[in-house]
Amino acid sequence: MENKSRIVAFLLISITLGMMFSCQVESKSDIENEVLTKYVDSFIGTDGPGNTYPGAVVPFGMVQLSPDNGLPGWDRIAGYFWPDSTIAGFSHKHLTGTGAGDLYDILIMPYNSRFTENLIESDTEYRPYSMFSHSQELAKPGYYSVDLLSSGIKAELTVTPRVGMHRYTFPEDEDSKILVDLGYSLNWDDPTETYLELVDETTIVGYRYSTGWAPDQREHFVINTSLPIKNIDFYENTLKVEKKSAKAKKTKLEITFNTKADEQVLLKVALSSHSIEAAQKNMEAECPAWDFDAIVKQADEAWNKQLSSISIEASEYQKKLFYTNLYHCFLTPSLHADVDGWYKGADGEMHQAVGYDKYDTFSLWDTYRTAHPLYTILVPDKVSDMVASFMSHYKETGLLPVWTMAGNETDMMIGYHAVPVIVDAYFKGISMDAEMAYDACKQTAMSDAWSLPDYKKYGYIPSDDDSHGHWSVSKTLEYAYDDWCIAVFAKALGHEEDYLFFKDRADNWKNLLDPVTTFFRPKDKAGKFIKDFVPRDYSELFCESNAWQYMWHVQHDIEGLIDEVNKDVFVAKLDSMFTYKGETDDVLPIFSTGMIGQYAHGNEPSHHVAYLYNQLGQPHKTQDLVRQILNEQYTDKPDGYCGNEDCGQMSAWYIMSSLGMYPINPADGIYALTSPLHKEATIHLSNGLEFKVSTDLNGKDNVYIQSVTFNDKPLDELTITHQQVMEGGNLHFVLGDTY
Repeated sequence: MENKSRIVAFLLISITLGMMFSCQVESKSDIENEVLTKYVDSFIGTDGPGNTYPGAVVPFGMVQLSPDNGLPGWDRIAGYFWPDSTIAGFSHKHLTGTGAGDLYDILIMPYNSRFTENLIESDTEYRPYSMFSHSQELAKPGYYSVDLLSSGIKAELTVTPRVGMHRYTFPEDEDSKILVDLGYSLNWDDPTETYLELVDETTIVGYRYSTGWAPDQREHFVINTSLPIKNIDFYENTLKVEKKSAKAKKTKLEITFNTKADEQVLLKVALSSHSIEAAQKNMEAECPAWDFDAIVKQADEAWNKQLSSISIEASEYQKKLFYTNLYHCFLTPSLHADVDGWYKGADGEMHQAVGYDKYDTFSLWDTYRTAHPLYTILVPDKVSDMVASFMSHYKETGLLPVWTMAGNETDMMIGYHAVPVIVDAYFKGISMDAEMAYDACKQTAMSDAWSLPDYKKYGYIPSDDDSHGHWSVSKTLEYAYDDWCIAVFAKALGHEEDYLFFKDRADNWKNLLDPVTTFFRPKDKAGKFIKDFVPRDYSELFCESNAWQYMWHVQHDIEGLIDEVNKDVFVAKLDSMFTYKGETDDVLPIFSTGMIGQYAHGNEPSHHVAYLYNQLGQPHKTQDLVRQILNEQYTDKPDGYCGNEDCGQMSAWYIMSSLGMYPINPADGIYALTSPLHKEATIHLSNGLEFKVSTDLNGKDNVYIQSVTFNDKPLDELTITHQQVMEGGNLHFVLGDTY
């Protein structure tokens, strides 16, 4: 622990000293003009367990306008599944890479008289659809198009941050239709109240309130049409109503056109969690005109600018993987506030974000590990807004967020991992109200939310507590890590008593370490380890993992864990982690994917484990394993992710690891080093400086570090600090085929 305190002190000194040594960029214009979007394949992750969507979105955008196959299921969590051949419409909200099926708000579908079959078996509900082929489908950042083969209609989609734009090219047909279906739902999503109204011949307004993973979702919208609406029908639930509006749990409308061959109809759809009036303001601010191609170009430019934060010298295949993964890092968090700052808060009230952009969709159990540290390098201004978004959530609920979306706390997953994101940002000099942020961290940790009453009482979560025993070992370890973060935050701010308190609580991981099995083992309320303990078993006592995978979850005190277990035992267990496959009849759960022995790259608790060899004097094993994972667990195919992409975390691991650096402890500002994947990579920092990672003799077999220098000076350890990265310079590796 005291070593960690010295690290914190070093970071504070580094921030104070500023940028004494720098490497100034000569010109960024060439980088920004390079077309990097051509390397992004947004179909990667739409097959297998990736659960990504291929539709149109801008970096961190509110609108994710993407096709829905129209059928529920785990494989269609993001609405779209590569093996499917149907499209039931295009909805404006989607989650990327998660295991929770929600959103799919405001579905729009064009169709006509050529094909009128129902996608679902229902006598009362009609869901039109079309067949499609991947050969007549195109997706690139900010744009999606597909030929709807059943109707002969070509659909094209693009977006601004808060507005989705549709362009439909119809064949000749007297019964061409556009459906707006607010009753449409998939998976966990369920509408509670919806409303549609025709305001004038080119304007439709309404809202869709729904429940699901997030219990209180509100989407207000304005739809503008490029052609006057002459024929329109409204439905309340399943009944057609003879009026120009509809209000019910499920509503929909059908607009009918008499179209000529190749006639185009455009729609603009602006969203707001606040109100219909706010959606109209978003429309006027972001998409007042009808130039679809200009919006496509604008989205492409936004993505090129975002992707140009890193340039690499690599093969075409490696560039495709790198920039697709970098693209996925910037899909979330998603913008939640309107152009004037108003948004629906987690308390159900309306609030205004002043002086910052309000973000939501925080998958913190996943993203605190790598994605958020990466944001501190690439988009520190947005990290400041993310922290401010955490603070608004704290003001609204009295707690920091755990897993939020659509202005809701879902309470999904475990830990209070807004804490490491805040603490990491503070020590990296990112703007925030530090005392308020500290108070939010402390009050969250001292609350009676989640399983904290037991944690505070016993120093661990008892396995036999019917209310809190679920995932008991994992919760204990995650809470202990967050407590370490609060301890170093308290020390930096001069709260010495709090520092000592949380420093002690950060050692709670020791309470579940079994000296006999040398695994973290569940305990009951009496303080006794449970019987019949099998480390490879997946049980309700470990969060989406087993005892092998949570063995290493003491990111803040790896040295202490080594001491407790014994170094020789630790090394032997770590070797076994990557070689022990279990029994032939073991059944792996859906989240255990990307397996190398007991290591599961498809799930986040394993993500730092390959780097632990650096702290054991065996860095060649880290170099071997990281290169193996980069080459085997990521591909350029639709099933190119070995597990849920998880809102940028899986992608951020790839980006950081391919650069040869990784945050074992996501809040100490230190990156462990391994051999970079690419010949050269340059991070174009927002402060105008460059941080370059270069290699000599990099190749398929040359994965072992022979020497490493920073600004021509040898590094004594295989680490580099965040402050060194932000000061710019050249991190240079000489690689070879022996160690």
